[in-house]
Amino acid sequence: MQAVRHVVCALSGGVDSAVAALLLRRRGYQVTGVFMKNWDSLDEHGVCTADKDCEDAYRVCQILDIPFHQVSYIKEYWNDVFSDFLNEYEKGRTPNPDIVCNKHIKFSCFFHYAVDNLGADAIATGHYARTSLEDEEVFQQKHIKRPEGLFRNRFEVRNAVKLLQAADSFKDQTFFLSQVSQDALRRTIFPLGGLTKEFVKKIAAENRLHHVLQKKESMGMCFIGKRNFEHFLLQYLQPRPGHFISIEDNKVLGTHKGWFLYTLGQRANIGGLREPWYVVEKDGVKGNVFVAPRRDHPALYRDLLRTSRVHWITEEPPAALVRDKMMECHFRFRHQMALVPCVLTLNQDGTVWVTAVQAVHALTTGQFAVFYKGDECLGSGKILRLGPSAYTLQKGQHRGGVAIENPSDGPEDGPGLRPLP
Repeated sequence: MQAVRHVVCALSGGVDSAVAALLLRRRGYQVTGVFMKNWDSLDEHGVCTADKDCEDAYRVCQILDIPFHQVSYIKEYWNDVFSDFLNEYEKGRTPNPDIVCNKHIKFSCFFHYAVDNLGADAIATGHYARTSLEDEEVFQQKHIKRPEGLFRNRFEVRNAVKLLQAADSFKDQTFFLSQVSQDALRRTIFPLGGLTKEFVKKIAAENRLHHVLQKKESMGMCFIGKRNFEHFLLQYLQPRPGHFISIEDNKVLGTHKGWFLYTLGQRANIGGLREPWYVVEKDGVKGNVFVAPRRDHPALYRDLLRTSRVHWITEEPPAALVRDKMMECHFRFRHQMALVPCVLTLNQDGTVWVTAVQAVHALTTGQFAVFYKGDECLGSGKILRLGPSAYTLQKGQHRGGVAIENPSDGPEDGPGLRPLP
């Protein structure tokens, strides 16, 4: 008789992970719930939100009659996620901590804790995503230590697992999983991958999980919440005043506290001006932020970017890209944005140039370009460099802000990190 499979499910205190654990129980697995505390944060009423989420996760385990564990990764989160977040802003880029958190915390720290400490045969989360493996195939996977190298997967992996988009295309979260390792992914189950959000809510309502069903869905970065973003960042980064300058006539329109506080496409609240202006370029050397009078201004559209070395999920790099040095696929750099057709050009160091078929609005350094082929998520690379917009080339105004930023370094005279509070 086959032993009961042990699946350790990450519980956030929300409805998705609760239903994921419920579905695993229904499949007959031995299920353990684990709540991860990654950040000490207070809500607008001064209540520690992590404590409330932990209580809700514990109640889920009581209702499902499964063991509950709590682990703290506050130190790891600070070192691997939040420090990266601050360093990216210091360089004038706009990071995506959710992707970095999945890579380092959920699918590394939690994964190894579940396997090594709790004896898990597999882990599970409430993400809306699918893989190419059936459950039984997941349980058959063994850890294989593979050498690091540009072409490591080509020789070391057989039947590598693919990361596939969820059935609910609106809720699909493969974007946030695009940096997850092959080792973790091949031992992960996503019970919600074939379900819609509405059906998940229905399951929760029918199984006494009302306490998580009534919670608001978490949006944005967990450590910021409903606080003023500029005020939050300036707790950690030194202010560096500069000017808002019109991209059209070089007129100074106002001042700001730091060029690193602004993202391309963001509305710039400039004192004394009634009409909205939008950030189109940043000059990290002089600390100036260039703005345009319309959200759809042509200076905001670019069709070329360069990434960091790409993390390829299944095959590193894809065979077609190695063979031809070019490959057609689609990409997005924001969750839920429409996929953009593009051509990738492979560089010797594993980075890629991405040429979009049509110009894209507000491409942003620091974000991840996530690549897709059909319903498969291929992987992602951090956007480090942008080509100039057709507008700035035409006007001869390109000033070497983000468009020719050094991919490896921030500006030498950028804002310094403040000591921890």
